[in-house]
Amino acid sequence: MAGQALNTATISAKMSPRIALAAGEASGDFLGALLLGAARETWPELKSYGIGGAKMQAAGFDAWWPYEELAVFGYVDALRNYRRIMGIRKALAQQLLQPEHRPDLFIGIDAPDFNLGLETQLKAQGVKTAHFVSPSIWAWRPERIEKIRAAADHVLCLFPFEPEIYEKAGIPAAFVGHPFAAHIPIQADRAAARSALGLPQDAPIVALLPGSRKSEIAHLAPDFFAAAGLMQKEMPLLHFVCPCVPAQLPLVQGLAAQSSLGSALTLIEGRSHETLAACDSAIVASGTATLEAALFKRPLVIAYRMNWLNWQLIRRKRLQPWVGLPNILCQDFVVPELLQDALTPRALADAALAQLQSPIQQARIVERFTDLHHSLLQPSAQRIQGVLQQFLSA
Repeated sequence: MAGQALNTATISAKMSPRIALAAGEASGDFLGALLLGAARETWPELKSYGIGGAKMQAAGFDAWWPYEELAVFGYVDALRNYRRIMGIRKALAQQLLQPEHRPDLFIGIDAPDFNLGLETQLKAQGVKTAHFVSPSIWAWRPERIEKIRAAADHVLCLFPFEPEIYEKAGIPAAFVGHPFAAHIPIQADRAAARSALGLPQDAPIVALLPGSRKSEIAHLAPDFFAAAGLMQKEMPLLHFVCPCVPAQLPLVQGLAAQSSLGSALTLIEGRSHETLAACDSAIVASGTATLEAALFKRPLVIAYRMNWLNWQLIRRKRLQPWVGLPNILCQDFVVPELLQDALTPRALADAALAQLQSPIQQARIVERFTDLHHSLLQPSAQRIQGVLQQFLSA
């Protein structure tokens, strides 16, 4: 399949195909909504169901479970929730194998520890499967490619160098571009975003994004808020904005109330892209949000801390010196990474202030991230439609 052009004129697609999907976090919900939007351009009567969130539901998705049920943080958190999560996976597989729910295609969206096992079960029962977002086998755990081979009939890749890895292993794959690159403008309107969010136009603004999972926020948000307090002492006019997934807003509100930021901090429900468009710089938990910040061309500091055992396991399996997606994709430390013991409020504050106070650093970062944006910008909707047509043609 990989690299083959589709003769769409010869394809007779089902009028109302059934696609099951499982997304495990906020970024997966966003990608799932974009995928469903692309699919409905071809199949307006498409039926879709499984695990997802509000964005997928707005695209006509029937969420049997909310994605928050799968949002765990590292090995230790996963072990604590293992029985519950495996119970969901077993129940979902059973439902999808019932004749009335059996899909024409199952797509696991990221969340490989959950989805690859589910895909393997379904594929063994004759269900066509695809995995959307390649696991980072080029960064760590390269042995996982064998699990992917057993699980997925096709892999939809976000980065241009990934399909070659799969082709060498005999696994069909296609580069569909990163949907964020098409969704995020090359040059965002900062003033319009600030106006939409009710933020001051003339103050320097720093976005704080400590993650979307409960345990992730608990690990990171206190240090993010403490760093913001240190920054404000040096730049009193600074304003801080923290977008929160709705389910975690009460937790973030409680942690924010313990900080000294007061009215200098604005909490926003959702709207992370508008927040990144509005800010001058950001402190971001390592993950998909770092790439989003890079596509908005914002200077950022990448931060992460996890359970000690999680860190030891991951550290030993790393294949590259970088952890943050922007640095991995640029093959350079374009922005700082503060990980584990290096992550302190003082270090976060110093790194973020260095960016805010250096126009030369800012210009260099904008140039590198603009090049990155262009490299990921593809007609994702059309490419996704092409792959789906291979599965859903009559």
